Amino acid sequence: MEPQAEKPGEADGVRVTPQLLKSRSGEFALESILLLKLRGLGLADLGCLGECLALEWLDLSGNALTQLGPLASLRQLVVLNVADNRLTGLEPLAACENLQSLNAAGNQLAAPAQLQCLAGLRSLQCLRLRDPLARLSNPLCASPAYAALVRELLPGLKVIDGERVTGRGSEFYQLCRDLDSSLRPSSSPGPRAPEAQPWVEPGYWESWPGRSSSILEEACRQFQDSLRECHELDRQARDSLARAEQALSPAGATSSFVF
Repeated sequence: MEPQAEKPGEADGVRVTPQLLKSRSGEFALESILLLKLRGLGLADLGCLGECLALEWLDLSGNALTQLGPLASLRQLVVLNVADNRLTGLEPLAACENLQSLNAAGNQLAAPAQLQCLAGLRSLQCLRLRDPLARLSNPLCASPAYAALVRELLPGLKVIDGERVTGRGSEFYQLCRDLDSSLRPSSSPGPRAPEAQPWVEPGYWESWPGRSSSILEEACRQFQDSLRECHELDRQARDSLARAEQALSPAGATSSFVF
């Protein structure tokens, strides 16, 4: 992970205020705010954010935060993004009992023990601590056993760093990891891999000579015969109906009506 540059507004210590929250959400009362996007505002102090008791979705990414104290009162919070900050701990989130998704990539979390506070969150399913596309990570992600340690510490997780680790689809990710491991060059000499062998017999992909059209011609002939028989049956049925109507109609009765 590259050293984080100084974020705009950090020197000013930008603080969350009621005016800021109302202008960003369009709500008049802090208790009515359900969604907040406070990305890249240079925030260093969450101020009165803890008064948004109904908040369910919160984006605080790209700021200068070092602690999340006010979030402890957000019991309804479901989705939280605190990526690209300067956090060294997540302890206040232990009270966010409805939290399901957490993005904490790009911070200063140095050891798996700093995730222990999340162990009691039974609803937590998705956790991101590194984001290769955004070049964000945490020091603890440098360990080769990082993912296994996180799964052991938080067994209820279904998705880690965007990869499904349990449930439907997890087998695919495991297969990809196994393939990556097998394709990496080994530093120690080992047995030579067997030479690849074709999995089909020679000539399998060669084009076959075109088949005679006699089968198709015979099928067309039979279809035409069947069609002629249908026309003949239709003609006979019409004749029979006409004779029946004539026999049942009283003499001299007209078959047409004038309105």
